[in-house]
Amino acid sequence: MELRDIEIFLTLAEELHFGRTAEKLFISPPRVSQAIAKQEKRIGAPLFERTSRKVTLTPLGVQLRDDLEAGYRRILEGVEAATNSASGGPETLTFGVMGPMWQDLAPLTAAFRNRFPQVDFRLREIRIDDPFTPLRSGDVDVALLWLPVEESDLTVATAAFTEPIVLMVAPGHELAGRRSVSLDELAAYDILPSGLPVPAYWETAVSPTVHRSAAAERPTPTREEVLWTLSSNDEAVAFACGQGLKYYDRGTAVYIPIDERPTLSWGLVHRGDRLGRWARELVGIAEEFGPIDLSLELELDPRWLRRLDLAG
Repeated sequence: MELRDIEIFLTLAEELHFGRTAEKLFISPPRVSQAIAKQEKRIGAPLFERTSRKVTLTPLGVQLRDDLEAGYRRILEGVEAATNSASGGPETLTFGVMGPMWQDLAPLTAAFRNRFPQVDFRLREIRIDDPFTPLRSGDVDVALLWLPVEESDLTVATAAFTEPIVLMVAPGHELAGRRSVSLDELAAYDILPSGLPVPAYWETAVSPTVHRSAAAERPTPTREEVLWTLSSNDEAVAFACGQGLKYYDRGTAVYIPIDERPTLSWGLVHRGDRLGRWARELVGIAEEFGPIDLSLELELDPRWLRRLDLAG
């Protein structure tokens, strides 16, 4: 069986759709059908069940998929390693992270360094107003980004991190004395946008309820304008993430837990459909750890506890 035919089989086994498989591999659907027919003829039995509505693996197809995956991965890794050696350069992995979030992934990155000390593991900071360009340009191999990522050329490999979304109000706000608040209660308040230069779907992700801002007809404010409005308007509220309290707190706001416990998720994202060897190893370690939950740390943060004490 040729390597390309193995790639076609494994891709179809994942996608279970001839058209998507062809699109993913940049070939025609008839080429996919021909490759599968040739493999089935050689093996002597069907690998897929095909109906007008769906494609499924036969038990023999499942067996072949499981047997081929590990070997195919090793072949690709071997070719990649040989290419790296031929170039004469060190094996590298460039990890893109927004702001100080790399500190929260320290257990994950430490595990990678311990397992692969020969790899030159580099960090590159990603700007929040331009989060996707470093991936698209190849400047980073994998990046930690907010989820969801709705970019057709980028792929989320795994979730890696979650943080709580909380309510942020001025110390003089009538809600500042509350130990928690529900989303339904916020209908009565001017809910400000984040003020961050992010895609609209990220703005939705960081805002667990619809903005009801009295300033909606004005241009979208910056983050500093949002904070200024918050401090000077007793009717205004805004949402904040756990990292905002942990790394950017200025001591001028009160953070209130939300009853529904909304969270913002982060994931490891890469360009296209295939990861390089070291990026794949980093993703595997992230999957071993499971999504790191910042809320557990904030519950023990003395600054958070002080705010709860003030609210209580």
